[in-house]
Amino acid sequence: MIKNPKYKSYLSHGVSFLAGILVVAIVLLAGCSLGTAKNGSPSSSGTASQMAQTASGPVSDARNTPIVRAAKAVGPAVVGITNKAVARDWFNNQVEVSQGVGSGVIFKSDGYIVTNNHVIDGAKEITVSLSDGRTLPGKLVGADPVTDIAVVKVDAKDLPTAKFGNSDDIMVGEPAIAIGNPMGLEFQGSVTAGVISALNRTLDIGEGRVKLLQTDAAINPGNSGGALVNADGLVIGINSAKLAANGVEGMGFAIPINTVSSIVDQIIANGHVSRPYLGVGVFDKETAAKNGYLLNIDKGVYVAQVAADGPAAAAGIQRGDIIEQIDNKAINTVSDLRDAIAAHKISDNVSIVLLRNGGEMTVTAQLKEMPANNQ
Repeated sequence: MIKNPKYKSYLSHGVSFLAGILVVAIVLLAGCSLGTAKNGSPSSSGTASQMAQTASGPVSDARNTPIVRAAKAVGPAVVGITNKAVARDWFNNQVEVSQGVGSGVIFKSDGYIVTNNHVIDGAKEITVSLSDGRTLPGKLVGADPVTDIAVVKVDAKDLPTAKFGNSDDIMVGEPAIAIGNPMGLEFQGSVTAGVISALNRTLDIGEGRVKLLQTDAAINPGNSGGALVNADGLVIGINSAKLAANGVEGMGFAIPINTVSSIVDQIIANGHVSRPYLGVGVFDKETAAKNGYLLNIDKGVYVAQVAADGPAAAAGIQRGDIIEQIDNKAINTVSDLRDAIAAHKISDNVSIVLLRNGGEMTVTAQLKEMPANNQ
């Protein structure tokens, strides 16, 4: 499991972890891809005409590979997204407007685009660069920081779209093609290829946990929000992060498209994502140690905080309780608790086994919708 407790700071700088003698960073790939021309405006040297070049004559089967066909199928639906955000000084005054360039994928012909939340996070203005050379203003429909997914809308019709595949049907070792804008619009529509390296890698983002696909297809800053495509030309993931370290190559991560699909459906319908919520802050031994505490328990998680108006408080759960089970499943880590709650729907009742003052007790809590400020 890859742990990433400082998610938002990765947008510009990345965060380093000491592992042996290597300093390893999980880098979200939107930040520093400015891709500007000499006059300071976004470079357009990677124009649509360049990206749309095709062979002038018949193409042999040897040349017309699955990678070529996937690039033709999905490439026109991959866009550049420029984020203009206001920077502030120590006195909270606006001092300049900075730019970052990421990628996005058109999935509805009337202008709906999926990208990463960190691509558009803090944007004052969003500009979308289409593969046909047009540049359109984008409007944020909604975003989900927990899964790092956002939806942007442009006012256009009959746009090329990418088809979503089934990320539950992916095999380790099958081809994976990344399409996006590494290092900015100068390299718009770049295609790189590799394989699916692993499934179900996990990245902890604040209080959320995301399962990811791992690939060795080359992805770089600016690829964030772009498409990870299979050999059938179907989008199987949205590129989001890479593992950066001295001597480490070919470790990129994408959000599985089945996760993306459910998130974008909720964003389009409601403008946000609804999640079940128990209303407790808990420690396991590992998270307690990171916060400077020694947790002396053999099993379960320690309840450090209870939201006053949350389901846990209504069920009688108190600070200092040890949650041992939820619905007969052992809870020994913070991740165990997150997964147990995430497996339910809002308004579901969950059975919770607690240890309090040396004695076990069972309570029932009815889950509520997670408040927006907790996501």
